[in-house]
Parts: sequence; C-alpha cells; structure tokens
Amino acid sequence: MTTRAPELLDELRAFDDFGQPSVERETLGVPTLVNEFWTARQRQGHRLHELSYRACFKPQLPGFFVERLTDPGEVVYDPFAGRGTTPLEAALRGRVPWSNDLNPLSAMMLGPRLDPPTQDEVEARLAEIDLAFPVPVARELELEVFFHPETLAEIAALRAYLLARAERGHLDRVDAWIRMVALNRLTGHSPGFFSVYTLPPNQAVTAAAQRQINARREQVPEPRPIAERILRKSKALLSKVLPEERARLEALRDETRLSCAPAADTRLPAGEVSLVVTSPPFLDVVDYKTDNWLRCWFCGIDPAQVDLTLPRGLDAWGDAMEEVLRELLRLVRPGGHVAFEVGEVRGGKVRLEETVLPRAEAAGFEPLLVLINDQAFTKTANCWGVSNQVKGTNTNRICLLRRPS
Repeated sequence: MTTRAPELLDELRAFDDFGQPSVERETLGVPTLVNEFWTARQRQGHRLHELSYRACFKPQLPGFFVERLTDPGEVVYDPFAGRGTTPLEAALRGRVPWSNDLNPLSAMMLGPRLDPPTQDEVEARLAEIDLAFPVPVARELELEVFFHPETLAEIAALRAYLLARAERGHLDRVDAWIRMVALNRLTGHSPGFFSVYTLPPNQAVTAAAQRQINARREQVPEPRPIAERILRKSKALLSKVLPEERARLEALRDETRLSCAPAADTRLPAGEVSLVVTSPPFLDVVDYKTDNWLRCWFCGIDPAQVDLTLPRGLDAWGDAMEEVLRELLRLVRPGGHVAFEVGEVRGGKVRLEETVLPRAEAAGFEPLLVLINDQAFTKTANCWGVSNQVKGTNTNRICLLRRPS
C-alpha cells in the first residue's frame, strides 16, 4: 500500500535517506519540511525522459509522490504537462497518465514516448522517407544561419513528409516518434544536433541573435545529415525500455488522455484523478512561445495562435492559479492529492507557496504541507557562461493539497 497523509507527514519528518534530518518550520500555519528528498545526480531517471524542455523538473519529483500517494492503475495528471515528465513517470510506474498543455508541442513530445516504436521500426521508416525531395523554405525565416544548405534541405523534406502524413490522417506511431526526436535535434550545442553551435533546443534564439553567435565564434554551419542523428538519439532514448515496460505502457494506452486546452477549462472527466503533480509557469519568467518558435515552424504551428501568457503581477497570477485549482478540485476524486510545485523565483525573494496556499484553500482544497527539496545545484550551464551555484533553481517548493472526502 502507498503512504497516505497523515502518514506521509510522519515519514517526511523522519526522512534521512541522504544523511541529513528534515528541518521543520511553518508557512502560513502549514507544516513545512526541508531536506534533500530525491537525488541531486543528473540523468538518474529513465532514458525516455531525456528530451530538452524549458523549466522542467526531474522525474524523481513526480515519482516521489506517485509512489507514496497512489496505487497502480490510478490516474495521475498534470495540467501544465510541458515535455510530459509527470505522466510519463506515472505510466512507467503503472499509473494511468493524463496530461494537458495549451501548447500543442506538449502532446507531440509526450505521446510517442508513451507508445514507443522499436529501433528497427525507426530505421526502416527513415529509409523510406525521401530526404532529397526538393522543398522550398521561406527565406524570410533566415534558417541558413542555423543550418548548412544540405541539412536544411533534409529538414524541409522531413517536415513536408510529416505535415502531409498528418493532414491525410496517416501519421502513425513511428512517424510521431521521428517528429519528436527531430524536434529535440533541431538546434543545440554539440555535433549531435542538426544546427551549428547555438543554445539548446528548448531555447531557440532568433536568426539575428544566431548571426551574432556565429560571428563571435567564427563559425559557419556544416553539413549534418539528419537521419543518422535521429537514429542515434532514438537509440539512446530506447536503450533502456524493457519488454515489461512496453507491455505496461500498452496496457495503459486506452485510458491515457492527452489534452490541449486552458488548464482552468479542460473538459476532462470529473472525479477520476487520484494525484496531480504539476508546475505552472512562474510569473512569465520563461517565454515558452518565443523559445519554441523553431519547433512550431517544424510542426506547422502558428505560435501566435498559442496564448501561453500568464499575468506578471503576483495577485493576478494568484487569481489565475485559483481558477486552475478550482478546475483541479473538479477533476480530483475525494481524498485525492495535488502536489503543486512552484520552484524558486527571483532568487528566492518571491515565495509563491505563500500565494498558492490561501488560493488553494479558497478553491476548496485542504493544505497539508509544504515540502522544500533543497540540494546542491549539480549542472553547469556552460553554453550561457553560468557556473554552479550562481544561477538556476536550487530548490523545489511543493504545496501538497488534499481534496476533502
């Protein structure tokens, strides 16, 4: 059986898996526990998680709550799914994955990993696609600052193939996988990407900014055949998918739900969710629309039609979150839980949990505790010139809520 509140509070008070006791304090009268609750080491999750996306949390975060607050077969949901960390981790643990995100890229990145093909299927399909088929590219996009002409021609041919398959309703699980991997390989800072050296694929710069990068580094795009890079990344993602995991994902397929709607108005069925683990956008700290412009182009999405903007002011942000929480109250079954992660904003000067807790109570939830996962920052962002412990999120701040029975 899973741990349930109040047993969870007792467990976290005594938690010392990483050699230190929890520190307890209060936030607005709610018990607050500080510790390192999951590993700080990089790449400790399943290989299927290894896709780049802005402001995504580690799979250990949803896994921590999934194991303690749900049983296999129960529904786990994320209304701000992003790359799909919560639903994917839930599915790998035998829970029914539900996701929602207003950005259609989210389902494109999550869906294929919930129904992964084999490496042989990917290789066979790529061999069938004519990457030499001539396709014009709008010159005003200035994509030549990112890609060698030969590479750009292959990207355009693959894009045209995928868009045509989707329009005719013929885009199958293998095509969807190839599209997902290509989205992750478009731009980056190593030879494994299609582009010349640039920022990671989760933060595509403008053509003007890329020209400056090229001038500063004295670089020009070189040929980078895309099929071999798609195959290499596919092999890495699929390398640890066990037969029993494939069987588990297949068994969950009919119950899986991938929604693309405002988080406060999803029209998903009421009262079926056992656990929500989510992390909403924080006061417009991350510009998802601008960051994803190149991915949107590849998928034929007009980013101007995807309104991902949340209010910048704290009170207005709180109003928006209260609307989302009211929708979650509708979706969560009595006795179910919400783990609402609000990260660390503006160097810890803004504590969003102090906004979320009263809003959650107003929406009808019972605040149970605030969990602060505090650990040494372990990744150096060399491509931005950022050193460890200088910038970045060093804590996860989670408001754990319960829908009254």
